[in-house]
Amino acid sequence: MPFVRLFRSIGLARSVRLFRSFLTEQTDPDGFYSLIADDAIALVAEHVDLAGATVADFGGGPGFYSAAFRRAGATTVLIDADLDEIRLHGRRTPGSVVGLAERAPLADGSVDVAFSSNLLEHVRDLGATCDEIVRVVRPGGVAVLSYTIWLGPWGGHETSPWHLLGGTRAARRYERKHGKAPKNLFGTSMFAASVTDGLRWLGTRADLTVLDLRPRYLPSWSSFLLRVPFLRELVTWNLWIVVRTPE
Repeated sequence: MPFVRLFRSIGLARSVRLFRSFLTEQTDPDGFYSLIADDAIALVAEHVDLAGATVADFGGGPGFYSAAFRRAGATTVLIDADLDEIRLHGRRTPGSVVGLAERAPLADGSVDVAFSSNLLEHVRDLGATCDEIVRVVRPGGVAVLSYTIWLGPWGGHETSPWHLLGGTRAARRYERKHGKAPKNLFGTSMFAASVTDGLRWLGTRADLTVLDLRPRYLPSWSSFLLRVPFLRELVTWNLWIVVRTPE
């Protein structure tokens, strides 16, 4: 059908598939995270040959992204601050290291690709952590930085959408309803990360070449939204940044 072909040609079919998958995160976490990981690695592969590449997977948790990178032919090292996250869903990812992205346990220029998905909203200093992640990338290598935007519909993670009324208030509501504090506690392990934060950091790194900059789950042509203050905070959902380090 012409409408279906048009729908696919402008990239909306992918977006609908990804957004629909969020409905299955709790009921089928393996299927959900595998789908999201495969999609992310396909985007990374547009900029770097992953066959034989060495990848640092920051905040990789139970290793769905590392597994997708390995399926693409890469070798991975997974860095996560929480051993329980690494063991989540009963998974055991080869090459896992307990450590902080803010103080990456890797040498300068030691990997071909540094990858970070949904980590940066959990650090106090987004820009400094981005610098640390980029530090471990070899000259001419690639860094991928993707994070959830606070003012988007999933900015508060499990406290969404009540986070839009305030992170502390949303946490109190969650605790009243569930009888326990949320996993991601605003001001301690989750922060109000914005599109502006990422763009401001990019502005400090004239040495990096921007290869891709867009709302992660939307079509590539939606990148124009990032030029519209405030609107970009509402509709981006997740900011996707790909940069190349200087040779």
